[in-house]
Amino acid sequence: MIKAGVAGIHIEDQVSQKRCGHRPNKELVTKQEMCDRIKAASDAKTDENFVLMARTDSLADEGLELAIERSIAYKEAGADAIFAEAAGDLEQYMTFKKEVGLPLLANITEFGKTPIYNKKELLDSGVDMILYPLSAFRAMSKAAEEVYNEIINSGSQQGVIEKMQTRDELYEVLDYHSFEKKLDELFKQ
Repeated sequence: MIKAGVAGIHIEDQVSQKRCGHRPNKELVTKQEMCDRIKAASDAKTDENFVLMARTDSLADEGLELAIERSIAYKEAGADAIFAEAAGDLEQYMTFKKEVGLPLLANITEFGKTPIYNKKELLDSGVDMILYPLSAFRAMSKAAEEVYNEIINSGSQQGVIEKMQTRDELYEVLDYHSFEKKLDELFKQ
C-alpha cells in the first residue's frame, strides 16, 4: 500500500464478519489479537509517515474504561491514531484524548449512536479528524429515490429537473474539458 501511495489505514478490532459500529451484536477480537494485528502492520511499515489508525468498536459494548484500556494497548503496539467508534458524547472524546494521547478520529454518521456535533465542538473536545462516511451518499440516495418516484408517478423526470446538477455544472466539477483535451492529444491522428 505504501508503494501505491496510500498515506494510512485503519485496522479494526472486530472479527472478520464485521458489522456497522453503530449496530448491536458486534463481536470483537481479543485485545491481544488486535495488538498483534497492529504490531505486524507497524513492523512492516517502510515509511515512517504512514499512519496506522486503530479503530475500536469496544466503546458501545465494553464501556469507556475498557475502550481506553484497549486503545492504550493499541498505542503501545504501534498505533499512530485512534478511531473511537460510536462515542456517545463529547466528554468521551475528551477522555480518550487525555488518557490515550494520540490523534483522535470522530465518525459523525447520521442516525447512529454519536450525536451530530459541529466541527468546533469536536475540535474543542480533542478530536483531530472528522469522518462523514455516509452524509453525501444518504443525500444522493434520497435524491435518486425522489427522481425515480417522479418517473414512476408522472412518466418523466421533468418535475425534478430544477433539483439536478446541470451538464455544465457537472463538467466544471469534473474538469471534464481538460480530460477531453488530454484525450484529443493522446489520440491525435
